[in-house]
Amino acid sequence: MTLTSSAYATLIARYILNTYQSRGVAIYREVFAGKSIIGKNRRVDIMLVCEETRLAYAVECKFQATQGTADEKIPYALDDIQAMRMPGCIVYAGEGWSEGVLHMLRASAFAAYCLPGEALRPSEATRELDHLLAMNFGWWDVLVGGKQPFVDATPHKLSW
Repeated sequence: MTLTSSAYATLIARYILNTYQSRGVAIYREVFAGKSIIGKNRRVDIMLVCEETRLAYAVECKFQATQGTADEKIPYALDDIQAMRMPGCIVYAGEGWSEGVLHMLRASAFAAYCLPGEALRPSEATRELDHLLAMNFGWWDVLVGGKQPFVDATPHKLSW
């Protein structure tokens, strides 16, 4: 799948809208949010705001279809997202990332692989973003994934 950066950001916004709008999240595109770490005006690709809790989350979208200079921007982007005065992450996909940058993205608590399918439903390919959103907004049911709470049915014998 070959996407432009803008089309990838739209895909991610559509996925979030389709999956989480029912939870009271409003999705905004290209929102100005303070300054970057080098003093430029920062514009985030996607900003989510939970209407009830007023919690927000910023999402920067990075898609790399072929090898190129986007690799060089990732360390800066990771530093910048961490320096924001609000929670957020970088979502990424594509085949063009170098192994070193992929390692950096995979190891970062501020990055999430996400490539929704045509149905725009949660899947293995969206799990990392789903989990970051769940942790930010307190959607614990997303994390437990339909599992039932543990119940200890074993009879207890106290032995002191």
